[in-house]
Amino acid sequence: MDQSIANLTSLINNEGYNQTVLSGVGIYKTSQSTDRIPLCYNQGVIIILQGQKRVFFDHKTYHYNPDNYLVLTLPLAAECETIVEDGKPMISLIIDFDISVLSELVRVLDEHGQINQSDPAIENKGLYVSECTDMLSCTISRLTECLSSPLQCDIIGKGLLREIYFHMLTGPQAAPLFALVSHNTYLSKMERILKHLHNNFNSRLDVEQLADMANMSSSTFHRNFKQITASSPIQYVKKIRLSRARELLQDQGLKVKQAAAQVGYESPTQFSREFTRYYGLSPSECAKSAV
Repeated sequence: MDQSIANLTSLINNEGYNQTVLSGVGIYKTSQSTDRIPLCYNQGVIIILQGQKRVFFDHKTYHYNPDNYLVLTLPLAAECETIVEDGKPMISLIIDFDISVLSELVRVLDEHGQINQSDPAIENKGLYVSECTDMLSCTISRLTECLSSPLQCDIIGKGLLREIYFHMLTGPQAAPLFALVSHNTYLSKMERILKHLHNNFNSRLDVEQLADMANMSSSTFHRNFKQITASSPIQYVKKIRLSRARELLQDQGLKVKQAAAQVGYESPTQFSREFTRYYGLSPSECAKSAV
């Protein structure tokens, strides 16, 4: 583990997210503990090598650290707390899912009779935490070595990601991943809807249209959306808009009115009120905190 941390540390240029030369793989670093704050997570897996985090979602708390990893089957809005211990920065690997690779591996596992029926309630999980086995840890260690070499990333990087997916799919918590790549499951239908919302969050929300896209009745759509995301469609889009606005204010230095308009708010006053309620500080205070 110490060598893996050293491998990643050598590739980190900034606090926060650092892209690697291997597509879909990033390294996240933070040197200070953070209180519980709202975040929008992307679809993928987060593997902590040093430090720990707590994610609060749907009235449950998920702890993850070097002994386990966090899987997000869908892009979700949740709240997160970071714990930095003994002055050592929190360092994690963030791997975006390649759905085509997951689908291929599930097909092969199915051919070998390795997919069992599971409880639909488990299949519909938008996120979960699973144990980091010795075999998975070994593959992660090899990946951290690979990331320092563009040549190795080109030749063996994708193979190592496939191996990580394989260990995840053969773990005890993998049912949501199978549901994600299967046809006509609630999770796979909701994935299409959430990706549509993330691509069109600043447009007018038409819930009936979303229900039609999911091939569900309005009542079934609302029920499944709430079960999987812990939010109504309106609340979910609001969280995306506010999260994007926070990025615009802090990372791009936009003015409050500009950020509000860009994420789909017609009223800057309403935007400021909802932003303050969600983050606990005003948009202008948020912008100043990034300076």
